Amino acid sequence: MSTGPPSYGDALQPGSTPSYSAEPGLDEQRLAIHARSLPRATGTFTISSGNGNATLCLTAQEDKIELPVYGTGAVVAGTVELTKTDNISAIEITLEGRVKVHELGEGGHIETPISIGTVQLWNKGDDTVCPATLPFSVTLPTTFQSEGRSYPLPPSHSVSLEGLPGFNADTDYSITAHIKSKKFGLPIGSTTVSTPFIYQPRSRPAHPIPTPLECEKAGFIERPGWKVFRSVVKARANTGFQDIDVKLYIPESRIFYLAEPIPFHITFESTTPQSLAGFLPFGPAGDLHATHLQLMRQSAADVRGAFILGTKTNIWRNDTIGEGSFERTAEGATWVSFSGTIPIEPVKVTGFKLKHFSVTDVLLLTVTPPDAKKSPFVGIWETIAVRLTTDAWVEDGRGV
Repeated sequence: MSTGPPSYGDALQPGSTPSYSAEPGLDEQRLAIHARSLPRATGTFTISSGNGNATLCLTAQEDKIELPVYGTGAVVAGTVELTKTDNISAIEITLEGRVKVHELGEGGHIETPISIGTVQLWNKGDDTVCPATLPFSVTLPTTFQSEGRSYPLPPSHSVSLEGLPGFNADTDYSITAHIKSKKFGLPIGSTTVSTPFIYQPRSRPAHPIPTPLECEKAGFIERPGWKVFRSVVKARANTGFQDIDVKLYIPESRIFYLAEPIPFHITFESTTPQSLAGFLPFGPAGDLHATHLQLMRQSAADVRGAFILGTKTNIWRNDTIGEGSFERTAEGATWVSFSGTIPIEPVKVTGFKLKHFSVTDVLLLTVTPPDAKKSPFVGIWETIAVRLTTDAWVEDGRGV
């Protein structure tokens, strides 16, 4: 098959234009694609100073929003509008953020600044008159520096854990216009107009969800696109049962769109039919409801950022944001297989990690016998790190 562009004559005659389709035919292949940009918002967010002398206008916003919203590497653009220009000496725009962590009790408080930038819009020179409208444009960075390290710019987010120990942690951003005034060379005050804004970095999976696995006589057939995680449910001594081998299959990338369920397959297998039969009440379809596969979100705060006796001094909050449902797929004398999905509860942000504040997501597989002392099997607790994205996979990756 040729991989070069189609050959054309020196000129196309009327009626000789070749026909095209959006998708390649069976004997064609796509070499590259340039996606059209998604439609930009056309609304304007405005906020005025207390004295009414200055208005900050931010363009490319949705209509009727409470706060302006920006994504990854977005351009913060707009104008500063002035009703009075007398005695103004300088005008500048400042964009900044903060990461604030407060541990309840005696843990303390820490605040990390996120410096984005300051732009000088106008400075009084000889015989110059301040214009009534000053446009500006600032591109948001994707990273920031803190204590000698580089971190991805975190999303706007707030979380708390009540009680002791507990914490409050949040990241926030703002844009401020400073209008300074002088008279006879002396400062006579300034006007400030400011608004918080929401930063929502966007992301997509690099690969689509693979097609489901197929079952054979001994369980699921492994193939590329899926990764198996193995664990063992230990049988207690003198029970007459053998261990149960567990094979959990999830998409290999472990990166999932937050609005789509996470698919999985799982097989439980032993060396004897009696052992499998003894385990089934503890399995996904058992009456004891001992087996769960959950999507967990951990929000952690750490003011001190230290280790005491080898243990990190952080406080964390765990939330279940997805619970897997199981459907029996196939079974044999010594094994049983299930397929299922984990619907994800609505969340506003995806994971991030800073020195003093982090949000991470994991799959948690547990087998927890209700009466651990009398159970013939020992429970398991297995975690698998995953990552959520704000947008779904698309073939050309457009829109992020």
